[in-house]
Amino acid sequence: MKIVIDTNVLVASLRSRRGASFKLVSFLPSDKFSIAISVPLVFEYEDTLKRLESSAITEQDIGNLVDFLCEIGHHQVIFFLWRPFLPDPSDDYVLEVAVAGGCDAIVTYNKRDFKGIEQFGLRVLDPRELLSEIGVIK
Repeated sequence: MKIVIDTNVLVASLRSRRGASFKLVSFLPSDKFSIAISVPLVFEYEDTLKRLESSAITEQDIGNLVDFLCEIGHHQVIFFLWRPFLPDPSDDYVLEVAVAGGCDAIVTYNKRDFKGIEQFGLRVLDPRELLSEIGVIK
């Protein structure tokens, strides 16, 4: 299974070590699923995560996470832009990677923001649903 992780899942993974998003990120790299990334999506990750910087989450932590995702992710070049398709332009970055990369699903907490992506053969899952589907949790 190939997925794209929406930025809100990474934000949640940094804010709490108890949730499904942290478990999902901790499970990487996985033989059960892989992630797709692109340059615009990585910039989106970095820009958003840097706004979380605090005493508990340092710039180094953020850099390490982004570097790790770049190391293990399937780098997808975007030749065709689907923008604008979704209400939030930031979500279009996620959609573009998913379509270009032939992904199975987008993993996000904002499922309603991705209405209509079924026409691209994509599913929308939250982290708990993905972890359940791959047999990590029940």
